[in-house]
Formats: sequence, C-alpha cells, structure tokens
Amino acid sequence: MTESATDTTPVEKIGTGPGRVLVWFYGVFTVAAASRSIVQSVLDFGKAPLAYVLSAIAACVYGFITYSLVRGGERARRAALVCCAAELLFVLIVGTWTLVDASAFPDKTVWSDYGMGYLFIPVILPVLGMLWLRRAKRPQPGAER
Repeated sequence: MTESATDTTPVEKIGTGPGRVLVWFYGVFTVAAASRSIVQSVLDFGKAPLAYVLSAIAACVYGFITYSLVRGGERARRAALVCCAAELLFVLIVGTWTLVDASAFPDKTVWSDYGMGYLFIPVILPVLGMLWLRRAKRPQPGAER
C-alpha cells in the first residue's frame, strides 16, 4: 500500500492484496482460453467457428484485464472495471445462448453453460473483479498515474 501526499489514508493498488489473486486467475484464464482457441481453431475450425472465435475473444478480454490489474492506476482500474462488466455480460449471453440453442455450439467455449466446464469461474470471476475494483481505493489526484 502507498500513501497519498495529501491524505494519510492508505491507497491500495488494484493488483495487490486480493487483486493479486485476481491477476493470477485472469492470467491462468488468459492462457487457458487462448490455448483452447488456438488448438481448436488449428485442429478443426470448420466444426464450430463461433465457439472458437468466442474463446479467442474471451482470451483477449482476460488478457486485457490481467494487464490492467498489473499496470494499476486509475485509468487501468476503470478500464478493468468496464472489461469485467463486459465479460460478465458475455458470459451471461453466451451461457444462456448455449442452453437455449445448443445446436449453435457444436463445441464448447470458455463461456458455455456459464463456464460450467471451468467450475463456473468465468461467471464468478468478473463479479469478484468488479467488487474488488470498486472497493480498491481510488488514488488521490496527482498521487498515481
């Protein structure tokens, strides 16, 4: 934790404390989603292109959130917060879509069935991320850039 020059209240960086656990999970999910997308696309893209593209999008979202958490700062915090909200929206849309029209997804994505193949972590992670990012204290003006 660092302290602002104008305030004695500690300012938590977004990638420290519980944020470090988020960095770890998002980092693992970046690698998992990217690996899944690459392997599936190379081996059989024609089988389920929508699923494989969605896994690639998931990898990009996870990677950007990981980068933002590591980078820190108010702009990165806001960007990560927006991406976590978008991620949750994607998980809910794709999760519902896979339940309503399973034929549209001949193969699974990271977000299929709300992330059931990943112990529902894809639906839990953005909620925890948003809670942490909203809880993490914003730095005082001029204290961090």
